[in-house]
Amino acid sequence: MNDPYTVLGVPKTATADELKKAYRNLAKRHHPDLNPGNAESASRFKDISSAYDLLSDADKRARFDRGEIDASGQERAEASYYRAHAGGPQGAKYRADAGIDPSDLFSDLFSRGGRGDFRDFRVRGGDVSYALTVDFVDAAKGCAKRLSFPEGRTLDVNVPPGTEDGAVLRLRGQGQPGVNGGPPGDALIEIQIKPHPLFRREGNNVVIELPVTLTEAVAGGKIAVPTIEGFVSMTVPPGSNTGTKLRLRGRGIAPKGGQAGDQYITLKVVLPREPDQALLDFVKNWSGGDYDVRGPLGAR
Repeated sequence: MNDPYTVLGVPKTATADELKKAYRNLAKRHHPDLNPGNAESASRFKDISSAYDLLSDADKRARFDRGEIDASGQERAEASYYRAHAGGPQGAKYRADAGIDPSDLFSDLFSRGGRGDFRDFRVRGGDVSYALTVDFVDAAKGCAKRLSFPEGRTLDVNVPPGTEDGAVLRLRGQGQPGVNGGPPGDALIEIQIKPHPLFRREGNNVVIELPVTLTEAVAGGKIAVPTIEGFVSMTVPPGSNTGTKLRLRGRGIAPKGGQAGDQYITLKVVLPREPDQALLDFVKNWSGGDYDVRGPLGAR
């Protein structure tokens, strides 16, 4: 992989928010779901995910900037050897201020017996990043999803209840294999939630706008209200209007280990599509009731 800063198109001074913004813009542009069959986009998306995975981890980013790991997150042999021997009899030889040519590292390694020095050289595999698109209700209730890859590998992902858009799930041991018997890396799954035509999330509450008929608004009555768990019955108070807000307790999102939110319903009064002569006659002969239709601005 190329330099991760170059891949994401950010300077080395980029903040965490700037990194995240660059990653999201590029990931959405090159996501395999939006570019089916495009091998170039798939490869680009993989590089983008790997670059963000490295730079979004403060420890990995610092180690990369110091030259201890490469762009794929793999340990550099000379850096590992320095840390293993620094402070011992040979430690001073490899300190940055000792004025030693880095090439001496390798000549010294092989002069000590060649491969013998690398028998215990185990390196953890790199982490890999993926994006997973989930429906609003599935994310709210929790679900199991399977990621499939062109090479035939699959990855099962359990999305916990209440998962928010942009959340990153870590699947331990599902990343790149380790080196020389080292442990594998992890898979980092960023959840992207599809907008819902009815529901909107505010914290753990669910908000919807619900159309009601003029009769339901004026006379009140029972209506069916959609929730993330299905339809429930709710009473509309007589004399309701557009903008009237009602609440269904405990019908919001219940994150794992947390308390369920509520669902808030904002009523929207709608008139019949076809003109109703009886309604027209009634309105024409109606006095308007005991309220000021002019509003706070007065007569216009």
